Order: sequence, then structure tokens, then C-alpha cells
Amino acid sequence: MSAFTEETRERAREIIARYPADRSRSALLPLLHLVQAEEGYVSPAGVEFCAEVLGLNKAQVGAVATFYTMYKRRPTGDYLVSVCTNTMCNVLGGQEVYDTLAEHLGVGHDETTTDGKITLEHAECLAACDYGPVMTVNYDFFDGVDPQTALGVVDELRAGGRPMPTRGARLCTLKEMAVQLAGFADEREGAVADGGPGEPTLRGLRLAQQHGISVPGFDPNTPIRSKAEADKAAAEAKARSEAAAKPAPAPAASGNGAGPAGKAGAGEPAPAAEAAGSTTRDVKAPDDKSPEVRAAETRQPDARTAVSDAPGTKVPADSVPPAPRDAQAAEAAGAAANAPAGDGKPAGDEAGAQERNLKEAEAGAGAGGAGSARASETGVQK
Repeated sequence: MSAFTEETRERAREIIARYPADRSRSALLPLLHLVQAEEGYVSPAGVEFCAEVLGLNKAQVGAVATFYTMYKRRPTGDYLVSVCTNTMCNVLGGQEVYDTLAEHLGVGHDETTTDGKITLEHAECLAACDYGPVMTVNYDFFDGVDPQTALGVVDELRAGGRPMPTRGARLCTLKEMAVQLAGFADEREGAVADGGPGEPTLRGLRLAQQHGISVPGFDPNTPIRSKAEADKAAAEAKARSEAAAKPAPAPAASGNGAGPAGKAGAGEPAPAAEAAGSTTRDVKAPDDKSPEVRAAETRQPDARTAVSDAPGTKVPADSVPPAPRDAQAAEAAGAAANAPAGDGKPAGDEAGAQERNLKEAEAGAGAGGAGSARASETGVQK
């Protein structure tokens, strides 16, 4: 196994500690970014390292590493240049940008220049259609590029410069970006202070400010509760809900005739609605039938079937629903007219042809052997 640095091992332990003890394998994704930050790609040694610290086998780690395109399986340049060639960017010139870069750099898709600086790839979608055509360098955006601006970016990278992305923080190498994807902050001085948002992204904010729209009661300083606090609040809310759902106990019936509001006579119990303190009458659900019964009635309605959209109502008087026996008779008639094929009669054969053949065979049997042969021959021909 490759000797990963002690700093990488310490960071690996920190990543694993973010997850519950019985869910440690969830740390695999950031761990793969971590090993890529040290070696520049997910090497066989990196796969083995992840398997070792998580107690997995290498096949399980390799299956994840080969699924996601952000994990590179061979050495990658300091700068991963991705050009979107999907529909929107392609219409706007994305393919031309990619072809120009490929010819200028002398590499194709997922190939690295000889100086190890740049790896070029075409991307199916970079989720920035309103800025197309776009390309990214280590996942930071360069918007509205054309062949000449794209060439300027890669030439500056190869010369040792770091051009400023259109949106986002200061550009970094792929290894530095992998550290951030593993869940660690960019420690470069002022790195996250650079850059800015794009106007299409801010369009919604501008409209909200223009029309005075805001989220009611939103406090950006609201602290995020810990899991224990959230679980406690959920348990208390559940207890309150269950307490509110319990019916209030009915008071004992009074035998002195002084019922609620004087409505109950002597020795009579108070009405259920009044005893429960409710003014709403208890009404049985209009249709408490099983789903199977309701489906059957939909297919075969009768006089007792409720009209759709109005549970509990009667069938309109101007139409006579079919009686169940009529439907049964129709079903029986249909079954009789479409009898299933037997073993001796392949499905689809014409019954009339078989009957003629049978009659000819019987007639031939009565006339002798020659007749039988003729009947047999006729049957075969037919």
C-alpha cells in the first residue's frame, strides 16, 4: 500500500467521526476525495486505503470510485478543464470551444498534456445553461466562453498563472479542490473572498427586492439545532399531538333533571355531542366500504351504489342501472361465445373446417378402405 501521510490518516479519522459508528461506510465518498487530494487520482493504493479504514473490501470501494466521474482512475493534470457539449451549450458553440482546445493542447477527452498541467474533458452538462457556453477549471466556472477566451485561459494556466473564474472563489489546483470536496476549508488567505455571483443567478433576488418579496419570519441567524435537540423537540410535539387527540371524558349523567342547559330530563343521560362538549353532530362516513367493493361497484353499479363525486346520494331517477343478474348473464354469454381452445384444437383454428374434415372421414369409413384413404387425403389437403 502507498504510504499516505499522517496528515491524510488524521483527516480520514476526522471524516469517519462525522458519521454514526454503525454508518461509517457513508464516509466513503469524502475519503475518495481525500486520497485523490494526495495522489491526484484514486489509485489502487487509494482504494486499498479506503477499504482498510472503513472495513470494506476493495471491490466495494472500486464500484463507487468507478461510478462517479469526479473520481479519476489515472493520473490527472493540475487543472481539469471541462467543456460543456450538451444541447444548450452546443447550440451556442460549446463543441467548437472543445474542438479548438483539443487541437491546441494536442489531447482528446480525458487526456493530459505532456507537461502534466491540463487534463481536458467534455462534459454532458455543467448545470449552467443560462451562462452557456461554459467551461470549468477544477469545477469553477468560466461563463460565456468562445474559442479565443478558452485558449487564453489554458495558456495562462500553462504559464503558471491562475485566471479568475467568472463566478466563485480563487482558482486552485485539482488536489486543493479535492481537499475541499472531502469537507475541509480552503485555508489560502482571502481565497473565498474573491470572485462574485453572476447576474442571471441574482435575477430572482433583484425581482424580490423590486417587488418587496421576502420569506415571512425568516431569521438568518437562527441556530441549527443538534440532533439531540431536534429529537427532543420532535418527541415533545408528538406527545402534545397525542394528548390533543384523546377525547375528553364525558361527565357523569345527573339524576336531578338539571342536564346541560336544561335540555336533559330527569334521569336521562346527556346527549353524546353535549357530553363531549362538541356542537357537531356525529356523522358516519358515507362510504366505509373496502377498496375492493368500491372497485367492483364501479365496474358493475346497482341501485345501491352511490353516485361518484357525491358519496351517499342515490342514483338519478332518469336512468335505470343494470341489474346484477343482467351483467352476470352478459358475462356468461360472452364466455360461451369465446370458449377456450382445447388440447386438440390450437387457438385460432376455424371450427367449421374441422367439422367438415370430421364428417368426410366418417363418410369415408362407411364406404370402405379406399374411401378412408381418400377422406384422409382430403383432410390433409384441407
